[in-house]
Amino acid sequence: MTQPVKAAVFGTGSWGTAFGMVLADAGCDVTLWGRRAELADAVNTTRTNPDYLPGIELPENLRATTDAAEALRGADFTVLAIPSQTLRRNLAAWAPELAPDTVLVSLMKGIELGTAKRMSEVIAEVAQVPADRVAVVTGPNLAKEIASRMPAAAVVACRDEAVARRLQSACHTPYFRPYTNTDVVGCELGGAVKNVIGLAVGIADGMGLGDNAKGSLITRGLAETTRLGLAMGADPLTFSGLAGLGDLVATCSSPLSRNHTFGTNLGRGMTLQETIAVTKQTAEGVKSCESVLDLARRHGVDMPITETVVGIVHEGKPPVVALKELMSRAAKPERR
Repeated sequence: MTQPVKAAVFGTGSWGTAFGMVLADAGCDVTLWGRRAELADAVNTTRTNPDYLPGIELPENLRATTDAAEALRGADFTVLAIPSQTLRRNLAAWAPELAPDTVLVSLMKGIELGTAKRMSEVIAEVAQVPADRVAVVTGPNLAKEIASRMPAAAVVACRDEAVARRLQSACHTPYFRPYTNTDVVGCELGGAVKNVIGLAVGIADGMGLGDNAKGSLITRGLAETTRLGLAMGADPLTFSGLAGLGDLVATCSSPLSRNHTFGTNLGRGMTLQETIAVTKQTAEGVKSCESVLDLARRHGVDMPITETVVGIVHEGKPPVVALKELMSRAAKPERR
C-alpha cells in the first residue's frame, strides 16, 4: 500500500491553514507548525483554527504541533506560510531539521527588505538547496474562500517541471485547481507587486475616487509589474495569467484582501499606526512596497504607482498630494 504524501506547513495563519486543508483534502498527511501551544491544541482538539478561520472544520488528516523537528520529519513537502520579512531568520533555525529530499514550497508574496531577493532565492540560500527543489504557489487565493472550499485556481511554479507536477498532484482537489509553470521569477513578482497595487487601489477606494480610477490603477499596475518582470527575465505571458492578472484582480476587488483593506483605511484618513493597530494579520505590501521599489531601481525600471504607495505609507505624504503628483506626470505612449 502506497504511503500518503507527507506535508509540513509552517504557519498557522489563515493562508497556511487553508492550504494545509487543501493538501489534506487531496490526500496528504499534513502537520501544521505554529509557535503558540494553545492554537495547536485548539486545532487538534476542536478541529478548528479559532483565531484565523473560526467555524471552519479542519480535516482529520491535519494536525498541529509546536515542535518544528516533529513537523519536518519525513516531509515530502515543506510549505512556508509566514510573513516574508521573517523568513530568513526562521528558516535558518529550521534548516538543520529539513528532510533530505523535501521540496520547499513558498506561499509568501513579498520581496526581502535590504537584499531585494525573492522568497525562493532566500529559501535556496538559507536552506542551501538547489533552485529546482524550491516551488511557489500563487494566484487569486483568498484564504477564507479556499477554506470554505469555494472554487479557486492557482499556479504551482518550479524551475523543474517534474517537481511542479508532483506538487500539483499533491494539492489538486475538486475545489482547488492548480496549473504548473516554470517561470518562478514571473510568478513571484506577480504575487509581490500585486500587494502594492492592492494598497494603491484600496487608498483610491478609501478616497472615493471611483471605478475609473480603480480600473486605471489595476491596468497600469499590471504594466509596472510586467516591465519589472521583463527586466528580470520573466515570461511576459505569466502576467496575463493567474499569477499576474488573476491575483491582481482578486486583491484589488475583494474586501477579504488584507492589502486592499489596509489601503482603504489609509485613504479614509487613518494614519499608518492607526491602520496597523486595526489590522490583525500581515499586509505584505506595507513592507514590500519599499523592497519592490528597491528592486525596480536596481533594474532601472520606472514604477510610479509603487513609488506613490511608498510615499504615502512610509514617507507620510498625504494621499491627495500623492494623487496630484501621479496624475501630473508627463504624458507618454501607453506601451512604454
